[in-house]
Amino acid sequence: MSIFVVLILAALAWAAFHGWQSPNALRYRPCQGRAWRSTFPGASRREIRDFLSVFVSAFSFRESEQLHFRPDDEVLGIYRAINPTRWLPDAAELERLARALRDKYGLMLDDISYEGLTLGGLFQRVHQARGDSAAA
Repeated sequence: MSIFVVLILAALAWAAFHGWQSPNALRYRPCQGRAWRSTFPGASRREIRDFLSVFVSAFSFRESEQLHFRPDDEVLGIYRAINPTRWLPDAAELERLARALRDKYGLMLDDISYEGLTLGGLFQRVHQARGDSAAA
């Protein structure tokens, strides 16, 4: 009986530890700031960093990891990379992202979400929404 408890605690500790860090493929990437600037030359560095800050906060990544993400990274791909097990579904990150986008930018994630949505596509919508609200 005690071995069973130890195994469960070890599995929970492993899941908690890996949930607090970005997946290896993302963690060891060099800075992707140049990719963001070339994809969105009309956006300021501040706008890009603010958007990425919202994203990393929603997904519980470290703030220092925000420029490890590329514009062509898929939102659901990142979600699946940090939640690889199907037996324990959890959409808390997506819910936090939807709430943060609504609160900060007035953008409804449900209205624009689709399977291949990339961070760049999401940023483009945010950038358009900010431009539309500034013009109004």
